[in-house]
Amino acid sequence: MRLLVVEDERRLAAALKWGLESHGFTVDVVHSGPEALWAAEENAYAAIILDVMLPGLNGYRVCESLRRGGDATPIMMLTAKDGEYDQAEGLDTGADDYLTKPFSYVVLVARLRALLRRSGAVRVELDVGDLVIDPAARTCRRGERAIDLTAREFAILECLARRRDVVVTKREILEQVWDAHYDGDVNVVEVHVSALRRKIDQPFGRNTLQTVRGMGYRLTGSSHA
Repeated sequence: MRLLVVEDERRLAAALKWGLESHGFTVDVVHSGPEALWAAEENAYAAIILDVMLPGLNGYRVCESLRRGGDATPIMMLTAKDGEYDQAEGLDTGADDYLTKPFSYVVLVARLRALLRRSGAVRVELDVGDLVIDPAARTCRRGERAIDLTAREFAILECLARRRDVVVTKREILEQVWDAHYDGDVNVVEVHVSALRRKIDQPFGRNTLQTVRGMGYRLTGSSHA
């Protein structure tokens, strides 16, 4: 699940990126208001974490511009401005939540997940046959047997599960699971999919993660090896 972090304090931005990626998110980072508008226009994000005090264009105006343009992406404002009128302005310009600095990282992640659930981006569980993926808990099981996945493997599986029975191209997986700065070989997806298949299918005699030659991959709940 891909997020956009808009934060001009680069050390904090790097810490947010590292922390959120450790929870399985894919994170793009920009440092100014104009960059935020460009990134939101060019990419599809599950949510945006938006600082208020930004160079070029402040967070209120970024949020207002996105909403005026019809962008309904959930927005959490993250700022040192903690006055009630500051919070009211953020919510009135279209933000969905408002968290003040300094903040608890545990609370940030919990409120982000709550925001994603309300938006419909996170369901409690994704079922593909007897394969069960829990996006909130970042867990996966086949029947009653837990399956241990890396953060990247889980992100690929979640991407495919959200489009069950639909062919998803390598490029689409890259866009959802790798950040915007990745410019390497698209075949890196094949390496991770092969590792994922060895965990979710082969030990169970299944063929749910299928390669559609020349097109991409499809996750289905109805196939046995």
